[in-house]
Amino acid sequence: MTIKEFSNLCGCNPQTIRYYDRMNLLKPVKVDDWTGYRFYDEEQALDFVKIKNLQTAGFSIDEIKGLLNANDEAIYNAFSQKIKEQEEHLKKMIEIRESYQNEITMIKNKIRELHSSIKNSMETYSPAEEFGISTEEYNEIVKNLDACFNEFLKDEDISESKLKNHSATNNKKVEKEFNECLSNPDLENIFETHGWKNVKDFYSDMPEVSDGEEYYYLFKLDDEKNSNTAFTNTFIGIQCLRNQDKAIHLQCKVIRSDDDQNHFWLLRKKK
Repeated sequence: MTIKEFSNLCGCNPQTIRYYDRMNLLKPVKVDDWTGYRFYDEEQALDFVKIKNLQTAGFSIDEIKGLLNANDEAIYNAFSQKIKEQEEHLKKMIEIRESYQNEITMIKNKIRELHSSIKNSMETYSPAEEFGISTEEYNEIVKNLDACFNEFLKDEDISESKLKNHSATNNKKVEKEFNECLSNPDLENIFETHGWKNVKDFYSDMPEVSDGEEYYYLFKLDDEKNSNTAFTNTFIGIQCLRNQDKAIHLQCKVIRSDDDQNHFWLLRKKK
């Protein structure tokens, strides 16, 4: 019978039969050399039923191929094994669902602790000597930081990795990332200064950032500055506040200086 007649017998469309042919699951008994028409035997409808049900049950193409010549008992056992696998998967999904809320709560608590720690350090921090900014501007920075954390807590996709990205850390990983930035050929050094005492000493000399660009602010700081998370958050806050009309992407990496001097690099991603 023709592919149209065979598909009518099987209760499907001809495209399904052609797909099974391409996948080497259900080959026609004959293909006309002249027209390319496919022809099937009625008995192949039993193979179609086997293939369709195995596919619907979630068996892969390779698994189906391995069962094409199997008897009914082997097919039944294969279904039983697949059911067992699905039951185990469902059990795992239920466990994940039950632990999801606990993990979200734990991460949010960590974020609140981090927020509280940063906020406390900034409330006792005096930015005038370091950055030369007014109390009003600093209060605006703290306000924006609070808003950022509050928005972050609304995020349904909160993970441990995202929390780490918002933490002020100073470990070997950060140091490695710091050095990779300095040696990255895709980043160009557009400003650097060394041996300075306070950021206000060089801030006005820094190039202005451009809309749509990506920047990396790299600091090597003495122990006093490096140990204070308020330094990094204040610097980032100043950059965001003074460039809020620009769509810029910035990263700030801080590590401890190995010569007890302060160093700064401003890198820009090349176009």
